[in-house]
Amino acid sequence: MIKFEKFTLNNGLRVIVHVDKSTPMAVLDVIYDVGARDEEPGKTGFAHLFEHLMFGGSVNIPSYDEPLQMAGGENNAYTTNDLTNYYLQLPTENLETAFWLESDRMLSLAFDENSLEVQRKVVVEEFKEHYINKPYGDVWHKMRELAYKVHPYKWMTIGKELSHVENAQLQDVKNFFFKHYTPANAILTVAGNVSVDEVKRLAEKWFGNIPAGNKYVRNLPQEPKQTEPAFLEVKAPVPLDALYKCWHISSRLDQRYYATDLITEILGGGASSRLYQSLVKEQQLFSNIQCSHFGSIDAGLLFIDGKLVKGITMQQAEKAINVELDKIKNQLVEKSELEKVKNKTESLMAFEDISLVNRANSLATYELLGDADLMNKELERYQAVTVDEIQKECKAVFVDENCSTMYYLSDN
Repeated sequence: MIKFEKFTLNNGLRVIVHVDKSTPMAVLDVIYDVGARDEEPGKTGFAHLFEHLMFGGSVNIPSYDEPLQMAGGENNAYTTNDLTNYYLQLPTENLETAFWLESDRMLSLAFDENSLEVQRKVVVEEFKEHYINKPYGDVWHKMRELAYKVHPYKWMTIGKELSHVENAQLQDVKNFFFKHYTPANAILTVAGNVSVDEVKRLAEKWFGNIPAGNKYVRNLPQEPKQTEPAFLEVKAPVPLDALYKCWHISSRLDQRYYATDLITEILGGGASSRLYQSLVKEQQLFSNIQCSHFGSIDAGLLFIDGKLVKGITMQQAEKAINVELDKIKNQLVEKSELEKVKNKTESLMAFEDISLVNRANSLATYELLGDADLMNKELERYQAVTVDEIQKECKAVFVDENCSTMYYLSDN
């Protein structure tokens, strides 16, 4: 049980406090309710670009990292299709430094052509290195385009096209900031050797006077139900043929999510999983294979992907996957197998909770989903999943008309 308290400032900033007196450290985490799904189709990659811009200094503090390092702290950030998260950790006695830094860039991020140009180059290089020049780097660009017709999950966090970031104008950047980076659209979490009263005092002092802004209300296009299979064949200079298959699944807040998550563990969660045991170890069709899902807030994708052993055809590989899917659809999973993946899930959740940074981030993320206390209810929901629910979900998800497939062929 992770204990916490919540309060909201007059400007709409939600604040969560998790007290842990066993550590000399404190974590300050700020989640902004904005991700790649909130971008315009012709101006993608902005949420991720902002992750970089936020470290470029504010009007009052030219360097974000320098004063934080002087206070014995370290920081990081990440962007997803659903959210943007900034977090730092430092000794508790320097907690006010964290409030000063985070509030200042929320209030007065420095906008100038030079800062934009510097961070633009960083993001462009990242795009080239990881998504253009890297083998298989364009896979999920292509798969998202194949699987989604209208929902903005059809582009990746890095952006749909390199040109969108290359052509980003300073005014576009400012508009994005003032629309999304406001107290009304943020959640502040403080965890560690702190007191609730002290956090309230510091939150009021440093964030209380920042204008609220408008709470961003989404009106995203809803993805229609897929009614026929989608297929794409690609040839590229990669070492091995690779097969990718994905299916639409329910949203993160749907009760079915928990069964879906456990299905990915049964099928592809490591060396003891069904797909690995059958297709890698026994039949030696794949050199590796995995099954996972994006865990996205809106309805997402479950996917299976693997690299083929040389000499194996795509048709052989795909047929073998379908055999395994037929098994899990038509035969009830053994209770012992389900218990095994539930126990693994429980262990992973417990391991994540060891880290103070992870606890702060999880509380903020669950609050974004609707209630930070969901963090304390997740395990019960996993434990409640039955073998019948697993089979029912498999029959609903693993149907041909819900599937998108890509053959990624080596032209070497």
